[in-house]
Amino acid sequence: MRATFLPFARPDVGADELDEVREVLESGWLTTGPKAARFESEFAARVGAPHAVAVASGTAALHLALVALGVGRDDVVLTTPYTFAATAEAVRYLDARPLFVDVEPDTLNLSPAALDDAAARARRVHGDRLRAVIAVHLAGHPCDMDGLTAVAGRHGLAVVEDAAHAFPATYRGRPVGTAEASVACFSFYATKALTTGEGGMITTADAAVAERCRMLTLHGIDRDVWRRGGSRASWRYEVVAPGYKANLPDLAAALGLAQLRRADLMWKRRSQIAARYAEAFAAEAALDPPVARPDVEHAWQLYLLRLRAGARAGGSDPEQARDAFVEALARRNIGASVHFKPLHLHRYYRERHGCRPGDCPVAEREWRREVSLPLYSRMTDSDVRDVIRAVGDVVHGRA
Repeated sequence: MRATFLPFARPDVGADELDEVREVLESGWLTTGPKAARFESEFAARVGAPHAVAVASGTAALHLALVALGVGRDDVVLTTPYTFAATAEAVRYLDARPLFVDVEPDTLNLSPAALDDAAARARRVHGDRLRAVIAVHLAGHPCDMDGLTAVAGRHGLAVVEDAAHAFPATYRGRPVGTAEASVACFSFYATKALTTGEGGMITTADAAVAERCRMLTLHGIDRDVWRRGGSRASWRYEVVAPGYKANLPDLAAALGLAQLRRADLMWKRRSQIAARYAEAFAAEAALDPPVARPDVEHAWQLYLLRLRAGARAGGSDPEQARDAFVEALARRNIGASVHFKPLHLHRYYRERHGCRPGDCPVAEREWRREVSLPLYSRMTDSDVRDVIRAVGDVVHGRA
């Protein structure tokens, strides 16, 4: 058994990040300024988007994107339940209503067929209040964006991509975030493949949406302090709308700049680990490794392993057996997790929005047998072997 505990996630930061942060500290300008502007420019170029706006978190990105697209009180937004709380939370910030739509059984991403059906029903009930769809690229596997945008077009919906897991994934040869949708929203949280500690980015092809998002990040002021600094009357500004405090400081952006330079190497290492897992688990009848469709490059933010009956360490109930599997890995010093309990099963959405078990049967079935294994670029070959060995031991009941 492994001698020390392998954490589920760990950021990959080093000398480049320290150098960038030191430069900010020595400059005397810590908040949003030249580093943030450069990070926006370089990130936009990296994903092929015309505009990028750096923000304080992926949650803030979703919130501001919805505001900029005109979503408001009593509006309806369709999205997947198979996601982190922030996706639907951003909808609730606006007193709008999330409606949950079931997922595809292989990728666990939003199903175009289910979206088409849900949009038709929602339009009959809610009329013009049906405004948008949020598509989540779960674990880093891109959604079927051609299918989803076609459905959205038929029903007159704006499309927001929740790309929190999806840097630097590609879909049909195009980077996620090229802004083929109305807006794409990235997260740079501490566990993400590219991290700024806390942070996010909005990308879009719409200059007006980008400008509105930028204005909303800092109290609805028309120019931030750095941009006012070049003016002779640098104190002058106008509040043009009620905004928020959602800007990304240069201290965080400095991390992002260094991470961008190493993004390809970090992704290559995660891809190697995912391939090693796939090879090791392919012959295990009790395991379903995650898919990667041939028209995508997976970001491998998460490795979503699914258990069959033969792998269940805790009896016949899939959820209890999955939890027992995670606990058995922990006893072998391997950190694992679960992504995600579908949002419509959480108490808030059951009590406040009338959601019920059975609303999204595919999501409900699959999450009960899902285990997320460690997958990050700082893992050594020995770490990977330890994970594979521990999974095999649990599957086969070895001590």
